[in-house]
Amino acid sequence: MAAEGGGKETNEIKTQFTTREGVYKLLTHSEYSRPNRVPFNSQGSNPVKVSFVNVNDQSGNGDRICFNVGRELYFYIYKGVRKAADLSKPIDKRIYKGTQPTCHDFNPLTATAESVSLLVGFSAGQVQLIDPIKKETSKLFNEERLIDKSRVTCVRWVPGSESLFLVAHSSGSMYLYNVENTCGTTAPHYQLLKQGENYAVHTCKSKSARNPLLRWTVGEGALNEFAFSPDGKFLACASQDGFLRVFGFDAAELHGTMKSYFGGLLCVCWSPDGRYIVAGGEDDLVTVWSFSDCRVIARGHGHKSWVSVVAFDHCTTSVEDGELPAEFSGSDEDFHEQIHFGAGRERANSSHSRLSKRNSTESRPVSVTYRFGSVGQDTQLCLWDLTEDILFPHLPLSRTRTHTNVMSATSPTATGQTVTTVSITSSTNATGSNGKDNVSNSCASSNPANSLPDTLPRSNSLPQATNPAGGSTPNSHTGSSCSSGSSKGNSIIDSTFIATKFATLSLHDSRKERHEKDHKRNHSMGHISSKSSDKLNQLSSSRTAKAEAAKTLGTMLCPRMEEVPLLEPLVCKKIAHERLTVLIFLEDCLVTACQEGFICTWARPGKVGLSSQNNPANSPSGTVV
Repeated sequence: MAAEGGGKETNEIKTQFTTREGVYKLLTHSEYSRPNRVPFNSQGSNPVKVSFVNVNDQSGNGDRICFNVGRELYFYIYKGVRKAADLSKPIDKRIYKGTQPTCHDFNPLTATAESVSLLVGFSAGQVQLIDPIKKETSKLFNEERLIDKSRVTCVRWVPGSESLFLVAHSSGSMYLYNVENTCGTTAPHYQLLKQGENYAVHTCKSKSARNPLLRWTVGEGALNEFAFSPDGKFLACASQDGFLRVFGFDAAELHGTMKSYFGGLLCVCWSPDGRYIVAGGEDDLVTVWSFSDCRVIARGHGHKSWVSVVAFDHCTTSVEDGELPAEFSGSDEDFHEQIHFGAGRERANSSHSRLSKRNSTESRPVSVTYRFGSVGQDTQLCLWDLTEDILFPHLPLSRTRTHTNVMSATSPTATGQTVTTVSITSSTNATGSNGKDNVSNSCASSNPANSLPDTLPRSNSLPQATNPAGGSTPNSHTGSSCSSGSSKGNSIIDSTFIATKFATLSLHDSRKERHEKDHKRNHSMGHISSKSSDKLNQLSSSRTAKAEAAKTLGTMLCPRMEEVPLLEPLVCKKIAHERLTVLIFLEDCLVTACQEGFICTWARPGKVGLSSQNNPANSPSGTVV
């Protein structure tokens, strides 16, 4: 049993980890890779990506997996936690010359046991439509690279459509295609359709129908990833200029924006109910953005390098019914007017449908937990819980029994004196990964977004540095309480004993500013890049990026670190030797992949099948945490 702490144990590759739900186990027999299982030399290669589709096979084994490794593309039956992977029998395998696959996406609407539609984007800018079951290549889009010559960064089928798909490029442009149309033999001519702040949408001028139908130009630099909202009506774009932009897709109108703390944004995802967006990138942070309020509501700090993927876990996300106080019901109704889930759209999962139904009824959620995860170039997997004390800080936690804990932290000042600051948090009755109560703050300031709050929530806080002297001081107090800044629904957190040491507000500000500068100065530049030229471009543009970041820092676009709650991960474990590029949550497992080309299956607690339990390969000798 590995102890939590320093030493060599922190650098070991973990094969199990524990959350409040139980133990997640790596199933070594369910690992997918190239048939020879030899680690791929990832230098100069595009990230490994994974796509899933279910073909509704009557045998009950309908999951299919596609992944790219270097110039190769593989298509297998995915057996998950049920049976061992047989890498000797891929359904389809393709090796490309002169270009590499960069991303891919299945169309779930047209998938059957006899046929699937798979889009594949390439490093030279082309997009291919293939059927790996029939082993056919249907069409090749942008074949002559007349539409865009840059690398394809993201490709997605438009939700609810059998023929429309959207493609993003490192040029910063997105293109809407129809599989029924050709791309023409000449470069397309465009006509402006709509224009806004740092974006423009053009239609293709042509006498006959041709691709692309639309061209979106978004921000500056590469458009690294986009994601459709669960109802398919909105589009979130993460760009290299550090901006998250959310559009109404059909109307091509900008709904809201957010700026990263530093550097580019690399990944983005939606909560199952469409209320929140999480983005990650080169600032090593995960940032939570509220769709209804168009503002940052929390940041998460756990990674030591760039965050490459963020994803919500729809199976662990939970919402308990209840009546919200009148002061919140108004804003919730306003939110409901802004986003309406169409009944005819495909639901990604039953959890999304359940959450959407609650949004359209009079019963409002009171107890909320959104689970999301992230992986990064630091080879670490982090799991996060976004709870009601962060989402609704102005509401009393009527259903949560709380205890106020005060942990003091010392920091030396410029004069050599030691200043002690205080972190006031409350622990709920939910247990964390170590069996102890998770720590989260139950109160928040009502100060404006650009001012310094008195206290900030810290969810799932890790142990803080304690005063080495210990004991009480002349400034110690007992019987403290914490109340909300709102005039209605003020809540008082009972505590049996609180020992606090207070520093002056000015010294507290000084410490926060130093922390902020240190974070910006020491942020990771990413230790691995797909091309050496990318490194040069990143270094040459760092000064410009810092100047641009200074303009937005401290505004609603990019609050300072002390102005929003700081989440700390439930789990933060090193699970690979190379940078992680995939994180997908499935019903009975979660799937990760690293740049060496290994796709790993982690069984959820209690989801390991009998065949898995009896397989000697599923008895890893790695560390249990």
